[in-house]
Amino acid sequence: MKKYLSVLAISLAMTNGSIAQQLRAPGYPLVTHTPYQSIWSAGNELNGSATQHWTASEHSLTGLVKVDGELYRFLGEESTAYKTVLATTDEENYTVKYTEDSPSGNWFNADFNDASWKSGKAPFSDDGSKAKTIWKSKNLWVRRTFDLNDKDFNKLFLKLRHDDNVHVYLNGEKIYDVSGWKQQFKFIEIEKAVIQKLKNKNNVLAIHIENTAGGQWLDAGLVTEDVSMKNVTIHKAVQTDVTLEATSTKYTFDCGKTQLKVTFTSPLILDDLKLLSRPVTYVNVAVKSKDNKEHKVQLYLGVSSALAVDSPVQQVEAWKYKQDNLAILKAGSIEQPILQKKGDDLRIDWGYAYVAASSKNVQQYISTANKGLEPFYSTKAASTVTNQKGLSLLLNTIVDLGTVGSKGTNQLFMLGYDELFAVNYFGTNLKPWWKKDGSTIEKELSQANTDYKKVMQKCDAFDAQLKADAIKAGGQKYADLCILSYRQAIAAHSITQAPNGDILFLSKENHSNGSINTVDLTYPSAPLFLIYNPKLMQGMLNGIFYYSESGKWKKPFPAHDLGTYPIATGQTYGEDMPVEEGGNAIIVVAAIAQQEGNADYAKKHWATLTEWAAYLRKSGFDPENQLSTDDFAGHLARNANLSVKAIEALAAYGKLAGMLGDKKTELDYTNAAKEMALKWMELAKDNDHYTLAFGKPGTWSQKYNLVWDTILDLNVFPSSVRKTEVAYYLTKQNKYGLPLDSRENYTKSDWVLWTATLADNKKDFDAIVDPMWKYANETNSRVPISDWHETLEGNMMNFKARSVVAGYYMQLLKWKTSQK
Repeated sequence: MKKYLSVLAISLAMTNGSIAQQLRAPGYPLVTHTPYQSIWSAGNELNGSATQHWTASEHSLTGLVKVDGELYRFLGEESTAYKTVLATTDEENYTVKYTEDSPSGNWFNADFNDASWKSGKAPFSDDGSKAKTIWKSKNLWVRRTFDLNDKDFNKLFLKLRHDDNVHVYLNGEKIYDVSGWKQQFKFIEIEKAVIQKLKNKNNVLAIHIENTAGGQWLDAGLVTEDVSMKNVTIHKAVQTDVTLEATSTKYTFDCGKTQLKVTFTSPLILDDLKLLSRPVTYVNVAVKSKDNKEHKVQLYLGVSSALAVDSPVQQVEAWKYKQDNLAILKAGSIEQPILQKKGDDLRIDWGYAYVAASSKNVQQYISTANKGLEPFYSTKAASTVTNQKGLSLLLNTIVDLGTVGSKGTNQLFMLGYDELFAVNYFGTNLKPWWKKDGSTIEKELSQANTDYKKVMQKCDAFDAQLKADAIKAGGQKYADLCILSYRQAIAAHSITQAPNGDILFLSKENHSNGSINTVDLTYPSAPLFLIYNPKLMQGMLNGIFYYSESGKWKKPFPAHDLGTYPIATGQTYGEDMPVEEGGNAIIVVAAIAQQEGNADYAKKHWATLTEWAAYLRKSGFDPENQLSTDDFAGHLARNANLSVKAIEALAAYGKLAGMLGDKKTELDYTNAAKEMALKWMELAKDNDHYTLAFGKPGTWSQKYNLVWDTILDLNVFPSSVRKTEVAYYLTKQNKYGLPLDSRENYTKSDWVLWTATLADNKKDFDAIVDPMWKYANETNSRVPISDWHETLEGNMMNFKARSVVAGYYMQLLKWKTSQK
């Protein structure tokens, strides 16, 4: 620990002495543990927008401080509170008239005769598990008749969830028309002229919806503004600073005559699996006086039950109780469909979300979403119920800090999640790693509370060490990118234990196809985990080896994936990537051996590795038309970079053989790789660079797979190849980085950071890295950083919150390897 503390002091000195621009993150991590427990702030200010899950669904955290009776909001955004006029299904069931045959006449008018139409309950969907009325045809027409006791509305909004295109009418007047879909409810203000035509009897909300592709959904109603908070003044706290560290995000605010600091820490220390897997984030709030006077201070934290549901239409149940000197709030769906859903754009709807705080001077209560603040800003007593059911509940905590002076005081909150079960692994539901020895979430919360100071010291020391090392390896901007990617990369995984005792560290292919344990995510994310815990790299491969060695996967190369998260029962991706995945797996195993100083892991799976190596030797050098990891770019035959991967993998296999004492095989595969490298240079050469594909002059691509030649000390390609490529890349850069290849202007930032590592001098390295920093700092795509962006404007193409940004650590891996 002394070593880490000295590094902390050095790092602070470096920071204080530097005037370098601070990186503005595309998205700021707040709560980061698994693909389900992942909450972010999407703007520059913590109180400038609602906090959200990485999928962009609202996972609302709200924080306020009361200073001498004045209210200041420092966390989350004040969302408009609505009062129901015509309920949607998240509040109550309702029935409408509908037809799937195109109606004649003015079907949208209030006086249209719909007697021949069918009657059905909403919502309408093709999803039998959620629909009250199944709808699978292309078109649907709906009429909902309703009465109003009061039609004097200052404002009225259409509340709508639709998939896909909709045309909406109220009493014959068109109020909304849009192409597209929205999986959550949205609120569209209705014009005054339409509101004025409302009647006490027989109003009609009429909708035509058209399905264009994919899922189908319709649910609609009307709401007005809830004005109960209109006379309450809540100041927006002035954010004066935000600092991003590897394990923490720290904000500073001015709140009247006080200063408030809030720190979110997810203690993801990779070589401490107990701490790494504990699903508890610390939220520490520190308040002190700015004017050397004493002030009465109270804190409020509101946590939405949305953290525990996939959709806001799901009923939830909440509890409050005390245990081990902690005040605890808990919420989860009533349904509890454990491991029943799989896919990409999903939130967890089983297990339970937890809010905990030391029980001293703490008041907790459960409320509906729009009533949580009342006991904080008024004299109204908080609810005393210990159990409540409903929709969109709020878990509320008020802490009375008493009188606060210039010395200040702190309050610790903890946010936790108990998944109950993490994944379905070939038919067996596996618990998360932290539960494997019988622990409970209450024990984890209690231990987290007890260990807080020790854990924070460990995190602070680790953050300082990582920053110092990354600066030495690649400079300040490179270090910024490493820090930015750290929690995102780790939180795209779930850690559990296989039935045979093996560690499983299973990725989710976020914002892509939702695959679990994708091998071509394991490969680009390898550098971070190789540096800090190679056992986690084994955890990414154990399931893939089991799939082959059990006979469930029978092909002579690795599977692409183990299924669709969180169901790992066999590949679901529609096409194989034979050379890609074979090369990925062998290279990563060799990298594990290098980090651990032995080939024991390779020996355990030698027969399988040998089969994969034989396939690559036969088919890898001049690949047939097939997909590679950059599958969005389409199929490509004779892919030169893919060929490099196969060559490096064969050399890596030879090295592993040598480490296991088989010198004959080592020589055989090493020589074969070197011969292929020479032939590769002949086929790919195109004057001042090497081509995208053999036989395609005038093309080019990033040859990022060459990085292993030096890191693994394989040396099958002459250094001139790397020099030639880097020199050429420097002529092809755009404002926001080096394109992936000559086909498009988009790029993959993980591969760009690998490509930068090919440079043999800092000037060239910086020239490739700096536009990546600029992209992160300036992109308008305010999401957990996208690894696939357009290099002219700097906007996200697709992909966010993915594990592959762990690939940013390649230069640090190279530097650390050179230090051994």
